Amino acid sequence: MDYTITYYSESVADEIFALPDTLAARYIVLTRRMVALGPNLGEPHTKAFGEGLYELRLKGAEGIARVFFCTLVGKRIVMLHSFVKKSTKTPVAEKTVALSRMKEIKHANT
Repeated sequence: MDYTITYYSESVADEIFALPDTLAARYIVLTRRMVALGPNLGEPHTKAFGEGLYELRLKGAEGIARVFFCTLVGKRIVMLHSFVKKSTKTPVAEKTVALSRMKEIKHANT
């Protein structure tokens, strides 16, 4: 049975698919792989961020982007938040948004 990918909200899906072309293309390739093989693709594609939060790491000609996600029981992957990376470290505000959304999703599914 394959994994399923859902989005925290329609606006999160819109933001992801509005990424620059090479980043959006990379997202599509990696999420197809996640559906077939599971969420842990290993570095450099995915990385655990702790507390059940993971990041999908996108790199393309236009730069670098990250998509935070979490997993739920029943082979479900939920995309929580995305942003284009402009510095070496992940901004705390971006991680805070993702953690807040993850807690909301996990609380709603208990």
